[in-house]
Amino acid sequence: MAELYKAILFLNYALLLSVILLGAAKYRILNHKEKQYFHCIAFLFFIELLNLALPYIFRLNDTSFLYPLYIAGEFFLLTGLFIRKLDWSRYVLLTVGVLAAGFMISKYGFDYPANADIAKVVSNIIIICLSGFTLILEIKNTSAQNRFLVVDASIFFYYSVSVFIFIIQHQIANLSENDYYTILSANNILSSILYCSFLYTFFRLKK
Repeated sequence: MAELYKAILFLNYALLLSVILLGAAKYRILNHKEKQYFHCIAFLFFIELLNLALPYIFRLNDTSFLYPLYIAGEFFLLTGLFIRKLDWSRYVLLTVGVLAAGFMISKYGFDYPANADIAKVVSNIIIICLSGFTLILEIKNTSAQNRFLVVDASIFFYYSVSVFIFIIQHQIANLSENDYYTILSANNILSSILYCSFLYTFFRLKK
């Protein structure tokens, strides 16, 4: 099972790199709101790159300190994306930014909450709600062109299933090695689906 997990993981890395390269090539034809999609995927690429580079290049095996940054950055960028698409007030976006910054200050400065997974679950639930609401409006408004509908649907699907897997994983006290890799592989398959939706959308984009 560990070998399957590694194979899917490296497939994910290849897909993510492909998304970054194709997205960068198409960046100039994206409108203001659509550019936020590239910013989100670029941030994820940056975090994954650090997770790979720090242990192998700088011999820093413990990269857990990146986790709060990942949670806050993911939360701010994705919620900001949907807030802009919904044309909500800038004050809502400012509130989201304050929450993300407050979490990092609290975690890095005071180690609160002690279990950052709580913030991860709350963050994912908020992302699910915003992406789901946005998706409903996009489907209802068939007259408006939305070139990222597939990506929005994939984001909703990924975070909905991912948070369920995350909660189940933490409810099981003793996981066998095979069960552990099965859960990780399932989550990586979801990531692959999300990256493929980006590739599909970027590939189809035209001026």
